[in-house]
Amino acid sequence: MKSFVLFLALFSMLYTLPAAAVDPAVRWQQPEFILQAFKEVALRNEYSLQGRMVRRWNKPIRVWLDHQVPDAEVHTSLVNMHLKHLSEITGLSIKTVSRKQDANLIMVFTKQSLWKRQVSELFGKRAEKIVHGAVCMANFRVNGRHEIDQAAVIIPVDQARMHGKLVTCIVEEITQVMGLPNDSDKVFPSIFNDRTPETLLSGLDYLLLKLLYQPVLKPGMTEEQALPLLKKVISEWQSDGTIQSAHKIVKRGELYPLLGY
Repeated sequence: MKSFVLFLALFSMLYTLPAAAVDPAVRWQQPEFILQAFKEVALRNEYSLQGRMVRRWNKPIRVWLDHQVPDAEVHTSLVNMHLKHLSEITGLSIKTVSRKQDANLIMVFTKQSLWKRQVSELFGKRAEKIVHGAVCMANFRVNGRHEIDQAAVIIPVDQARMHGKLVTCIVEEITQVMGLPNDSDKVFPSIFNDRTPETLLSGLDYLLLKLLYQPVLKPGMTEEQALPLLKKVISEWQSDGTIQSAHKIVKRGELYPLLGY
């Protein structure tokens, strides 16, 4: 009889464990996961040892588009849709300008044959070594207060189209120069994960952007200073439904219906 009771207890434990586990589809909504994702994407840098502190814009972003290939109108429209979305999420003023000297973010739409030269001119000679294997590229510069004050994005359009990633390049690279520079396989679903098919911002990406531009954060804050503040914000979002509704809210961006989302 004791053996039978023990068997029932073990059977009950085995078949109740899956119910207690977190559904992978909503794992990104767990507070601990969101916090870890922020650490990976905002406080690390895939091409530099710099990081582990908050870097973001503290002034309006003005974007100049350098069209070196056809379809300028299409590219401009796609960029403006995403800039509007980023502005709505972060609260920053983000607009295109007609003169290069008025811009602090330069976007170059070029072709593959000029790709390496453009990278060298905008990012420096050392950046040429990371061109191989990349479809498009972005970089930003911070001042002494760790505020982002200059950024550039380069998209070789023929190469991006060949890989089916023109829109992905526009969305990911502009979003990264907002202060989320790192790609990570640990962050899912996200445009910052090269192994996922995300083309547009996911609900998790929306939350990461909102976290980065929370008033409680300041550029230059260390990981130790920033994470306790963000943990409190995430807890509030869990209570008020922000986290649960993020995947719906993010789809208010103009690119989503355009791509059939």
